[in-house]
Amino acid sequence: MKVTVFGTGYVGLVQGAVLAEVGHHVICVDVDPDKIERLQQGQIPIYEPGLENLVRDNHAAGRLQFTTDAAVGVRHGTVQFIAVGTPPDEDGSADLQYVLAVAATIAEHMDGHRIIINKSTVPVGTARQVCDTVNKILAGRGDPALTFDVVSNPEFLKEGSAVADCMRPDRIIIGTDSSDAEEVMRELYAPFNRNHEKIIVMDVQSAELTKYAANCMLATKISFMNEMANLAELLGADIEMVRQGIGSDPRIGYHFIYPGAGYGGSCFPKDIQALIRTAEVVDFDARLLRAVESRNQEQKTLLFRKISRHFQGDLSGKTFAIWGLAFKPNTNDMREAPSRVLMEALWQAGAQVRAYDPEAMEETQRLYLDCDELQLCGTKESALKGADALVVVTDWQAFKAPDFELIRSYLNSPVVFDGRNLYDPRRMAKKGFQYYATGR
Repeated sequence: MKVTVFGTGYVGLVQGAVLAEVGHHVICVDVDPDKIERLQQGQIPIYEPGLENLVRDNHAAGRLQFTTDAAVGVRHGTVQFIAVGTPPDEDGSADLQYVLAVAATIAEHMDGHRIIINKSTVPVGTARQVCDTVNKILAGRGDPALTFDVVSNPEFLKEGSAVADCMRPDRIIIGTDSSDAEEVMRELYAPFNRNHEKIIVMDVQSAELTKYAANCMLATKISFMNEMANLAELLGADIEMVRQGIGSDPRIGYHFIYPGAGYGGSCFPKDIQALIRTAEVVDFDARLLRAVESRNQEQKTLLFRKISRHFQGDLSGKTFAIWGLAFKPNTNDMREAPSRVLMEALWQAGAQVRAYDPEAMEETQRLYLDCDELQLCGTKESALKGADALVVVTDWQAFKAPDFELIRSYLNSPVVFDGRNLYDPRRMAKKGFQYYATGR
């Protein structure tokens, strides 16, 4: 099947590469000529395990192409994916300008029936706006033979495992009232639906809400556990024991109940805000969602508050080693990362930062290019040298079993602030560390 994907970010590039891998002929369109040129040369603009080889192999095989020519993309495929960004607007609502711009582009260049698929995370009602946009332009073209369907097909990819999630999806949501569009979507996704039925067909509005509901549910679990962790710390309980106790209940499960420094990334923060704004439009008070957002914002300041308390509020001239800059492991994404909140608070207090991350160093340098208070280090060990404390912010595998004797020898004082509960407090005490965990 011939497929066009507008947008070469996490969603578009991964989806396009995976569809090409199973044999579809995919053209990815992007407005950024530099990005397209790099992709044509096999250079991946994001870090995602398994993606680089997937893109290179399928591009070399001719199944995956890249272009800035939107007209070529529209003419190529009956199936047209919209996978562009929906960044938060000033009021937190999803900004649909890029989605609607792609819809207009498709309407301007289509020369036959098209199935327009909203893959971007969009609020309820977006499919209707896409329909209106396309209809308006087609009316101006005056060609009654041109027809189209709009389908909601939300993505459920996790950064760090996006390729695996796309190759082996838990479910494939298809929002449409067109039996013809449904049949095409079933054919498109047939290679991913062989072991057991994963396709769930529903109306468009329900499909659009499903994506937001899923992310907001996961964010709620994280904020709930962070609240329990803060309470456990005050009550003298151990949140790790509590986590095991409640996770063993199959109604709760172990996923997304790890306390920490708050969630970040490109999805949870903006999707919570967007659904809150959507609720306001229909005069509904989303009190639970607002509480989830509020708890997360406060949780991102927890590490700094613990550091400040330990040093009795005097951080001027202190140096802190930070392990982990990306908002989660296996990505270089710094959007809404807890590390940014921490570093900026430390700098405001007069402290210096020596930081290391396995993949996010280049992105950190881009964000803080002129920051004299930040030194990016080539290894996790070199970041420790001369620091007054170690702060663990991201739970990369490389941080889970470090050389504690080396850590002690490099730090000015044996103090560790652990925002991800990677280490056992009793062992840390035996090794001579002052150890601050979360909820323990």
